[in-house]
Amino acid sequence: MKSTRLPRVVALFLGLGLLTACGSPATENTATENTATVTSTRVEPAPAAPGSDPVTGARDQNLPAVCGADFLDRMSERHKLAQLLNVGVASTADAIDVVRREQVGGIFVGSWTDESMLRDRQVPKVQAAAEVPLMVTIDEEGGRVSRVADLLGEDPAPRTVAETMTPEQTYQLALARGRGLRGLGITVDYAPVVDVSSQPADSVIGDRSFSDDPAVVTEYAGEYARGLRDAGVLPVIKHFPGHGSASGDSHTGAVTTPPLDQLQTSDLVPYRTLVTTGVGVMVGHLDVPGLTEPGVPASISPAAMNLLRTGTGYGAPPFDGPIFTDDLSGMKAITARMDVPQAVGAALTAGADVALWLTTAEVPQVLDHLQQLMASGQLSAAQVDASVLRVARAKGVLSC
Repeated sequence: MKSTRLPRVVALFLGLGLLTACGSPATENTATENTATVTSTRVEPAPAAPGSDPVTGARDQNLPAVCGADFLDRMSERHKLAQLLNVGVASTADAIDVVRREQVGGIFVGSWTDESMLRDRQVPKVQAAAEVPLMVTIDEEGGRVSRVADLLGEDPAPRTVAETMTPEQTYQLALARGRGLRGLGITVDYAPVVDVSSQPADSVIGDRSFSDDPAVVTEYAGEYARGLRDAGVLPVIKHFPGHGSASGDSHTGAVTTPPLDQLQTSDLVPYRTLVTTGVGVMVGHLDVPGLTEPGVPASISPAAMNLLRTGTGYGAPPFDGPIFTDDLSGMKAITARMDVPQAVGAALTAGADVALWLTTAEVPQVLDHLQQLMASGQLSAAQVDASVLRVARAKGVLSC
C-alpha cells in the first residue's frame, strides 16, 4: 500500500513557498502572522505568492511546477478519499485528532465549536497536523448567519446590504470581513447566498437573500464573492439550483423547489455569471421537479451535479471548481433518507467533490464505506482523482 505521507511533493511545496488556500497577497498583518511552524512533512499556511491567481494560487509559469500526477501518486486510496471530507469539529483537540488520524481535507467551524480555536488563534496547530493543507470552512453570511460576530463584530444581512449599500461598498464590506476571517485561520466561507427570494425576512432564506431580482442578486453576490476572494478566502455560493422560492426548510424536512423551467428565470440566473468567477458552489438538499428523481435531492443527484458541472440545460458555461454538499448529518431533508456514510457515498458518487457534515465520529466509517464503493466500482478511481485535484487547486497546493 502506498504511504499517506507526501515527503517529495511537500518538499517541492516548501521550495516554492506555495500557499495553502485561495489566497492573494495579504494586506493586513492579521492575515499572515498566524502561520504555523513548518515541519519536514508538510507545507504551512501562507499567503499567495505575487503573481499567483487569487483563488487557486496558480503560480507564475516561470517557476517550477507542482503538478497533479505527482501529487496523486504520493497518496493512498484512503488518503485521497479523506481529502474529499469536510467535517465539523467541537474544539481544537477534536480537530487535531481527526486530522492527524485520518488526514481529512477540511474542517468546519460551526456554532458549537469552542470559540477559543479562533479567538486564541489555534488553527495553525490544526494545520500542523495535516500533510496536505486544510480547508478551514465556516458559514459567515452576515446578519443572522454569523459565527464570528463576537470576534469581528456584526455585519448586516444580505438583504439589508442590497437595500442600503452600493455594490462597491458591498465589495469593501466583504473584503474587510474576509481579511478578518483569514486572520483567524479561515480559508473558505460558505457565502454568499445567491438564492433569489421575496420570502419574509425571518423565513429559512428570507433576508439571507440579497433580493427577489436575479440581476440584483448577481451583482451584489458577485461583489461580495470578489471581496472574499481578494482577501484570500474562497467564496462558496449557495444553494444550487435554488432555495429562494422553495417550500419547506431542509433543516426540518424535505424541500421542494419550483420546477426546473421556472428556476431558469430566477434562482439559476446568478450561477450563469458567477460560476466563472473563481468560486465554489454548494448544492442544496432540494427536490427539483423536472431535474431530480423522487426521493433524490440535488445534493445526491447525478442530474443536478451534471447540470452544474456542464452548464448544459440552463445556459451556463461549464463549471470546474469544487462542488460542496450542504450538511449531510444535521438536516432532515437528507438524514430522514440515509445515514452519514450512505449520504457521503451518494453525494460523491453523484459528482460532488467535498462532502460536509458536522461531527468527527463518523469519519472512519465513512472512509470504510467509500472504499467499499470503490472496490465495487460504484465510485471510480478516475472520479476520485479528479475531485482530489479540484480540491487541491482550490487550496492552492497545485500550480498545474
